[in-house]
Amino acid sequence: QVQLVESGGGLVQAGGSLRLSCAASGLTFSSHAMGWFRQGPGKEREFVATISWSGGSTYYPDSVKGRFTISRDNAKNTVYLQMNNLRPGDTAVYYCAAGSYGPLGNNYDYWGRGTQVTVSS
Repeated sequence: QVQLVESGGGLVQAGGSLRLSCAASGLTFSSHAMGWFRQGPGKEREFVATISWSGGSTYYPDSVKGRFTISRDNAKNTVYLQMNNLRPGDTAVYYCAAGSYGPLGNNYDYWGRGTQVTVSS
């Protein structure tokens, strides 16, 4: 049974930082690209970051580029999202996903349950 468990969310002031983690089990982690998505209140799900199986390729939308960094540790079956210079607009539930490299939700076969990130102004 595949499980993706996110952690590290919380309440932070604008300009602050958080690091999210996603621990994977039940799959060959190093064979899967990993992604982060988010869904803010009243908003559609939004792509945040993706990383290839080796970690050699990453991709971000303009909304987070330069502020967020995705990384992975295949020895620990964990993917991370370092978020710096957070803005109130980054408030959302953040989900990690495992599948194929790319920005589309349909690229991913497995999803975590999410962790809440709230950025206060």
